[in-house]
Amino acid sequence: MAIARKLAYNVIFNSLLKVVSTVVLSLFLVRLITGYLGQEGFGKYATVLAFFSFFSAIGDLGLGQVTAREISKEGAHERRILGNVVGLRLVSSILLIVMAPAIIFFFDYSLEVKWGILIVACASLFSSLSFVMNSIFQKRIAMDRVAMVEFVGKLIQVGLIALIVKFDLGFLPIVFSVLTALAFNIITVFIVSRKFVRFSPQFDFLFWKNFLKESLPMGATAIITFAYFKTDTILLSLFQPSAEVGIYNVAYKIIENLVFFPAMLAGLILPLLARYFVSDKLKFREIANKTFKVFVIIVLPIVIGTVFLAKDIVYIISGPEFSASIPVLRILAFSLACIFFGHFFNMILIVGHMQKKLMQVLLFVAAFNITLNLFVVSRYSYFGAATAAVLTEGLVVLLTGFLVYRNLHFFPRFIGAGRVIFSAVGMAIVLYFLSHASFIIAGGVASAVYVGLLWLTRAISSDEVASLFAKGDDERGEIQVIP
Repeated sequence: MAIARKLAYNVIFNSLLKVVSTVVLSLFLVRLITGYLGQEGFGKYATVLAFFSFFSAIGDLGLGQVTAREISKEGAHERRILGNVVGLRLVSSILLIVMAPAIIFFFDYSLEVKWGILIVACASLFSSLSFVMNSIFQKRIAMDRVAMVEFVGKLIQVGLIALIVKFDLGFLPIVFSVLTALAFNIITVFIVSRKFVRFSPQFDFLFWKNFLKESLPMGATAIITFAYFKTDTILLSLFQPSAEVGIYNVAYKIIENLVFFPAMLAGLILPLLARYFVSDKLKFREIANKTFKVFVIIVLPIVIGTVFLAKDIVYIISGPEFSASIPVLRILAFSLACIFFGHFFNMILIVGHMQKKLMQVLLFVAAFNITLNLFVVSRYSYFGAATAAVLTEGLVVLLTGFLVYRNLHFFPRFIGAGRVIFSAVGMAIVLYFLSHASFIIAGGVASAVYVGLLWLTRAISSDEVASLFAKGDDERGEIQVIP
């Protein structure tokens, strides 16, 4: 299958499955959990998940993205690379699990929250391995298989939590469902991967040393990213009651479950950009500009729809008990827009081997975010945390965009920007006049108007989208990234 068709298929298939698993099922889980635990219980659950992100970031070591890059190079010894990276992952994750009790000792949480944190520390092992395993499928443009496994894993988690709620089994079994789903995912993905490459864990310490020189900047980036993504929840849990943590995280979970769009697109486009970055600068710029245009076309209706339909969204996801989350969601919608373009510039910097400069920028942003949250969370609670999130993500876009322009001499531009904005304004006007209509009617009509205006103004053509994924297939259907 030609790469153009494979990429297009993966984008469409992954998008559909992600919409169902990451958005629909994940938000249905939020509905189940919030309805069962209430504001305070959901606040505790959100605190535990924040520590899950912490452990995942600490154990990341930057191995996932660098592995995808290295095994895609022509002539790469894929089995040796994967075996050693998995071995390194196992050792780092086990050390982290052993250290987890000492980490949570310093926090004044209830006993069930501390046990929950220990459970997700174990779950982080499976999460960290998934990023490495995914590189096998990313290289072969076969992420549809990963998406299917994650979908089934999410179904398993939904079933488990439905049973937990039905039989009133309590807080800790809900946390344990996270570990169960992730364990299923990694075991299944490993089995499926054997079709492409067979390997076993290796422990070549010299290889580890050399590989870590490349990956650690990205690992530091993961830690820094955690700092400005999840410290707000941890600080809220320290300064404010659990109920307020729950209110904030209902809104944050909605935004979090939409972030997969830019991450998925960046993951699919990155190998193609890496290929052309050295061999064909004009093609690189063409693909990068069209990717940016796709990001704009996707992000505008999501942000506008979230702002206008925030009340309906919160009520559907968590019910009237969480009505305080509505204004928080409207604020966080703007952070989502920044996250899209932050992903875009991060992708360009990684392709350009600018990981160290990216790390420096994100380190500064993390320090900014933590300092700002320390000031605003204690005073303004979840409103302060939401505002800090918007300012932080905006700063990421400004600084990474500047880095790309200054060091790689690239800044995105596309023809037809005015037409896209015009279409988005038309959507906003429709939502304004349908403010009292039902969520389905308002959302459906507004979406139809947006798509219709894009088509009428010829803001983007089908040929233009197809050309984004054109060229570059070899006999094996793999992308060979030039070092």
